[in-house]
Amino acid sequence: MIETRTYAIIGCGMMGREHMQNLALVSGAELIAIADPDAGSRASAKALAQKLGQDIRLFEEAGTMLAEAKPDAVIIASPNFTHFKAVKEVMETGAAILLEKPMCTELADAGALAKAASDYPNLFWVGLEYRYMPPVTSFIERIHAGEAGDIKMLSIREHRFPFLVKVGDWNRFNRNTGGTLVEKCCHFFDLMRHIMRDEPVRIFASGAQDVNHLDERYDGEVPDIIDNAFVLVDFAGGARAVLDLCMFAEGSDQQEEISAVGPVGKLEVKLPAGEVTWAPRDKSGSVVTHVATPPDALAAGDHHGATYFQQRDFHEALVKGRKALINANDGLRSVVMGAAAQQSIETGLPIDINFNDEGSR
Repeated sequence: MIETRTYAIIGCGMMGREHMQNLALVSGAELIAIADPDAGSRASAKALAQKLGQDIRLFEEAGTMLAEAKPDAVIIASPNFTHFKAVKEVMETGAAILLEKPMCTELADAGALAKAASDYPNLFWVGLEYRYMPPVTSFIERIHAGEAGDIKMLSIREHRFPFLVKVGDWNRFNRNTGGTLVEKCCHFFDLMRHIMRDEPVRIFASGAQDVNHLDERYDGEVPDIIDNAFVLVDFAGGARAVLDLCMFAEGSDQQEEISAVGPVGKLEVKLPAGEVTWAPRDKSGSVVTHVATPPDALAAGDHHGATYFQQRDFHEALVKGRKALINANDGLRSVVMGAAAQQSIETGLPIDINFNDEGSR
C-alpha cells in the first residue's frame, strides 16, 4: 500500500515548477499548496498544475499557506536571499523540509540553520541534487568501489550558458545570490566532498565577470556576478580537486565533464551524453558505458533527472522516518566552500578552511 504525504512549495518560479513536475512522478507525494508573492509565477504554477492534474491552493504569503494547508512536507524553492526566513517559518510548523541550494547566502545564516536543523525533530534535507544525475551516480559508485584506486585528482568542468532571467532579475547581484560560486557551484563543492569522502583544508580561486550581463542596468547598477573561474581545492588527505567554470560557453558539446584519477586508472563522466569512461593505466583500452536516465525524469526538469531521484529518496525518508541523505551539514559546508572561493578571488589569496563542530570556517 502506497503511503501518501502532502507537500507544499514556497516559490513557484522556474525551480519551483520543476519540483511540481517531479512530484507528479513520485508515488504517494500529493502537492496541495503553493505560495509565491509574484502573481505571474502563481499563474504559471496554476496552469502547470492543471496540466499535471494537481489540485492545489495558491497563496501569496507562505505563512498563510502553512497555517491553512498544514502540509506534511515543504519544498523551499524561493530566491536564495529568502531561504533563512522561509526555513525558520516552516520550522515553526514542524513540517519536513527540502531546502533548495544554496542553503543561505550568508555564512552566519547558514551556520544558524545548520545548528537549528541538528535539533529539528523532522526531516531536513538540502537540495544538492547533482549527486542524483544517474550517470554521475554510477560514476561515484564506481569510484567508491575502488575501481580507480585511491583518488588523487578530481576535475569538474562546467561550460554552459549564462544565468537565466529570473523574476525581478534577483540573480544578477551577489547580495541576492551569495555570489556565483555559492549560487551555482555549491553543487560542485558538495560533489567534491562526496566523491572524495574527505574535507577541504584550503581553497584558491581566480575568476571574473568578463562577458555576461555587462550591458544590463538595474536602477543604474551593473550586475556583479562572475561568469568564469578556476577553483583549486586541497583536501585533508592530500588529494586535490579543481573546478573549471565558464558561463559563456553555451556552444559546448558537453555541459559537464567530471574526471577522477587514481593509481589504477581514470574514470570520467560526461553530460548530457550520459557516458562514463573507464581508462586503466595498463593501456588495455578505454571502456565507455552509457547510463540511461528514464525519459519521464529527464523531461521533468533541467537537471538530467536528478530532481526526480532526489524527491523519490526524500519521500521515502519521510514515509519511513529515515535521516536525510543530504543534510544541513552538507548544505553548510558547500556554502562555506563557495564563500571561501569568492573571498579568494576578491583578495587574491588562498583561504584556509578549518571546519569546527558547526561546520563554519
